[in-house]
Amino acid sequence: MEKEKSEEFYSRLKEQLLENSSWPSKYLYKFIVPTDEDKIEQINTIFDNTGAVIESKKSKKGTYTSISVTVQLESPDAVIAKYKEVSQVEGVISL
Repeated sequence: MEKEKSEEFYSRLKEQLLENSSWPSKYLYKFIVPTDEDKIEQINTIFDNTGAVIESKKSKKGTYTSISVTVQLESPDAVIAKYKEVSQVEGVISL
């Protein structure tokens, strides 16, 4: 994800989440990160103690790892806060 996603992006995401889900709700995050145990561990740590179900799968060549995180969150603001935390991990792409 770009280091600085615009506030416009997050405000649009918040509107969509409010329209399409009732809160609290489960949310599925999908990330792609270069295969590096430290980077993967950073993402795991962000979702530690949240009850999240985290699945990861390496690409065919092993260069990248896709990470899916399903977690129960209280509000769209909580969803956005996690996106902002994960965006601090170098090289991560949010889908």
